[in-house]
Amino acid sequence: MKKCIILSLCLCCLFACGEDEARPIPTYPGTGDTDDLTTELYDWEKNRKEIIGSTDMVLLYGGGHHRNPHEWDKSRLNPYVKYVDTGGTSHWMFDSFLFLEIMDQGEMGANKMFANGYGLESANKTDWNNLINYYFQSNTGIGALDASIGEAISVLGSPQQKRQIVLCIPEPIVYQHPGQSTSSTKYWGMVDNKTLDFLNPNDRIKACQWYIDQVRAKFNEKKYQHVELAGFYWIAEKATDTRTILNKIATYLNKMNYSFNWIPYYGADGYNQWNSLGFNYAYLQPNYFFNESVPDSRLRDACQQALDNNMNMELEFDDNALASRGKSYRLRNYMDVFKEYRIWEKKRLAYYQGGASLLALKNSGNTADTQLYHEFCTFVISRPIRSSH
Repeated sequence: MKKCIILSLCLCCLFACGEDEARPIPTYPGTGDTDDLTTELYDWEKNRKEIIGSTDMVLLYGGGHHRNPHEWDKSRLNPYVKYVDTGGTSHWMFDSFLFLEIMDQGEMGANKMFANGYGLESANKTDWNNLINYYFQSNTGIGALDASIGEAISVLGSPQQKRQIVLCIPEPIVYQHPGQSTSSTKYWGMVDNKTLDFLNPNDRIKACQWYIDQVRAKFNEKKYQHVELAGFYWIAEKATDTRTILNKIATYLNKMNYSFNWIPYYGADGYNQWNSLGFNYAYLQPNYFFNESVPDSRLRDACQQALDNNMNMELEFDDNALASRGKSYRLRNYMDVFKEYRIWEKKRLAYYQGGASLLALKNSGNTADTQLYHEFCTFVISRPIRSSH
């Protein structure tokens, strides 16, 4: 829900940007058969004995051409990897990085959506593949993150475990043009020389398995040194349109010891059924920061719901946390209430920070923003639950 609000503010940022040369869509290990979940494992997958988890996962939106800058290069990623406190001491920052996108608009964009609800045409196989290629460019995205971590290791030494990568899975939206009952359901493309029909749940699952296998193969091809592919994230924030396909996708991921992650919005359909839907980790969005008409009690209600349903939580802010925008107090309220309810102490956290609002706080030059930046980073690095840093 909040993503739609924030994106509406930035769709005016249109620009052109060069990308790695487009590649043909190859075929990689993985049968794509929803009735036969036998998959050829890569060597590094064979060595993983269990599903792994993180404590502090930051959301990094990228892939849509409406975003400016379009790329996550090393200089932008450095502050997410390593934090330097006011005394000049360096610390590991986030231990997990969720790369995700909800739409592709802008001057060079496809004007497609990767999740239902944004009023665009549904993304197809080519769009899904383009998103993969965006994340796996050599000098940006995961490649830049791997390089940044390598530089941090020269200062901090190796962390107890590699930094984790979680990648979004686009929603296999039934209709090419949702809301039009006569719209095609066979728009997405082919797998195993068969055109998929998204009226068939098994074909929707097959598309997701195809995507997962492309990501696995790309990761294997790149031979990164400092990151590991830990799991996948379901981009749809409610269960309404996909609940019938989630368990098979979860089974496909879990048999390879990948986690299946979800961040439903406050009150979303299925939020309290996250475990039976097949997710390993679910983070509840309080949706408190963005609208000042939402009372402070929302944070406490969300914390209690998360505790009652054994969920983790998402902390949320955007550029409105800047002193000039007047909502810094709402970010501080998250930190205070999360401590009050011991969420800070014992729960995994996901961090929604708009497009790159952590950088905005760090680089604004305003004394109040700098103070809030250090308060937030201290909140992250001092959590008792952290054990992998």
